[in-house]
Parts: sequence; C-alpha cells; structure tokens
Amino acid sequence: MEKRALILVEGSRANGPLYVQAAGRLGLYPITLSSDPTQYDYLAAERVEAIRVDTDNLDALIQECSRLRETYEIAGITGFPNPDERVYATVGKLCRYFDLPGPNPVSVER
Repeated sequence: MEKRALILVEGSRANGPLYVQAAGRLGLYPITLSSDPTQYDYLAAERVEAIRVDTDNLDALIQECSRLRETYEIAGITGFPNPDERVYATVGKLCRYFDLPGPNPVSVER
C-alpha cells in the first residue's frame, strides 16, 4: 500500500506544526513545498520532509507533485499565505490538476 501524503505549500510558524501533527494523526505523511524551507524551524524539529521549489511557479509545483506521486498517493494539497493569499488560488489549481477536492481557483482569484 502506498504511503498517503498531505502536500503543504509553504509553511506557517503558527499553524504549520498543528497541520503536521493533524496529518500524522490521520495517518498522512506531510510534505512541505517551500521556496525557503529553512525559514520554518518546526520542519526540522518534526522531521518533516521539505522540498525547495519556487512556489510562485505553478509548473514547478505540478512537476514536483508529479514526482511525488511516483512514491506517494497524494491525499490532499493545502497551503499557507506567504506573504499574501495567492497560495489559495495556487492550491486550487493544483487540486484541479491532480483531481483532488479543493477551492475553486477562479472564485479565489476574484
């Protein structure tokens, strides 16, 4: 059985650890995609897999998630605003691309 992963786009010093812990309780393997994973201390402390990727580049995110799908079943994708809320539209586009439930990117961008 493939390990199920929760993809987190960017991180959050406040809520990130809570998401990581909740993922673990649900039996999900959290993976953070970030332009600079070193800015989130909890990733190393919690031993969360963190991958450096340009989170402003949708194609780069799709490529990285496609690579991860070779190893994991992606159970979901979510994200944290960093520094603004554009991440929610990006998450919606990723969810649509990978046929996962998520926000409607057109509605979010309005």
